[in-house]
Amino acid sequence: MPPAADTLAPTGFEIDRATHTIRLTRDFAADPAQVFAAWTQPEQVACWWDAAGEPLARCEIDLRVGGAFAFVSRGHPDMPFAGIYREIAPPAWIVFDAMGAVGRVLLAEAEGGTHMIVEIECATAEQLEQFVKMGVHIGTGRTLDNLVAHLDGAGAA
Repeated sequence: MPPAADTLAPTGFEIDRATHTIRLTRDFAADPAQVFAAWTQPEQVACWWDAAGEPLARCEIDLRVGGAFAFVSRGHPDMPFAGIYREIAPPAWIVFDAMGAVGRVLLAEAEGGTHMIVEIECATAEQLEQFVKMGVHIGTGRTLDNLVAHLDGAGAA
């Protein structure tokens, strides 16, 4: 039986302990370019990033390798989610460093839409366990559900 934290996880979720990676997947009716834009345009990210569904208080994106981003939720203005872009390949992937981990957003065409894989690769097994205990996979799952709703609401079909 999986640990209690895993039982609350969203669908399209797995923990790969061998690579210290949390992996979440979602499918969209939108094409990869639309999903990529939703991840990289501040006016779109501000609409869906907060796990509670609130618009962000601040969303800054310098979309270039070595560029920084910072997302600040209204509920936690003292805890920005911030990082540095490592790789950007529109509309296929984004790789970034944040919270001491490597984040990857991988987008692929799939049956008239997009299949997205989001990976959070932790530096160590201990960091992975800390992220799981903090519920990072649950919050990220809610955020990705918000992204699905955002793109559905934008008429992406």
